[in-house]
Amino acid sequence: MVAVAEQTYLEELLANGEELLAKGEDLLKIKGIEYSFAEWLTPVKYCEKFNIENVAVITNWINRGKIPSENIRVIEELNNLKLIKAVSYK
Repeated sequence: MVAVAEQTYLEELLANGEELLAKGEDLLKIKGIEYSFAEWLTPVKYCEKFNIENVAVITNWINRGKIPSENIRVIEELNNLKLIKAVSYK
């Protein structure tokens, strides 16, 4: 039989673990930097959020500098995945 203190400790651990998992679903942490998927979007998700019909538009904006370089992150560990700050660039 598990002592009351141990049971309470286990319940707290499980609750903390569930909270971290829920938070982790909306975060990407690379090299100690956290990227929230509410603030940083892939080009496809950016198009969905801002009603842009083609990802090529985003690529064009990046190449022309319409999206500032400080609002673009390239995650090399994820096959050079690009993340774009979730603000309107129209």
